[in-house]
Amino acid sequence: MAEYNPIPLVSAAEQFARLPGIGMKTAQRLAYFILNQPVEDVERFSSEILKARKSVHCCNVCQNFTDTEKCSICNDDKRDKSLICVVEAPKDVSAMERAGGFNGVYHVLHGLLSPMDNIGPNDIRIAELMKRLSGDVREVIMATNPTVEGETTSSYISRMIKPLGIKVTRLAYGLPAGSALEFADDVTLQRALENRNEL
Repeated sequence: MAEYNPIPLVSAAEQFARLPGIGMKTAQRLAYFILNQPVEDVERFSSEILKARKSVHCCNVCQNFTDTEKCSICNDDKRDKSLICVVEAPKDVSAMERAGGFNGVYHVLHGLLSPMDNIGPNDIRIAELMKRLSGDVREVIMATNPTVEGETTSSYISRMIKPLGIKVTRLAYGLPAGSALEFADDVTLQRALENRNEL
């Protein structure tokens, strides 16, 4: 930001810029917006963020975010506990729940294996997943993103689980509904062919 701006305004913008997906221009707009709000509103805003950070923690079963000992999904007796969907982050649980149709439970890794970034098996929640795999679990669905890190993590965990006799599956990838072939990239088309279904 320009040097004619007050230092607290610059500092506020720099803090907003630390958020994912927020560039400096957006951060500046947010800082100006905050400074134009009544002090009481800003205090309530910051208080709610601080309260969320202090009260939300990981579920001691699935590692999803919760403000209780066990999250609402793990506490739901109607969920199929024999079916575990493994995801990278809590936001992925929200996406799956929004889509609907899945009645199992989740396991959140809080990251992916990435040797380039020095993130190994002990840096994500793989050990917690392995502890959950008792005789009651019949299938683990790997739902990590189709990136190099997502595929590496999926393969690594799959190799650990298969000797236990538990079925391990991977989300199918392909063309999104409503899209056209001409706009699909080569990898998406290849995955769509590999994961085709009989009609």
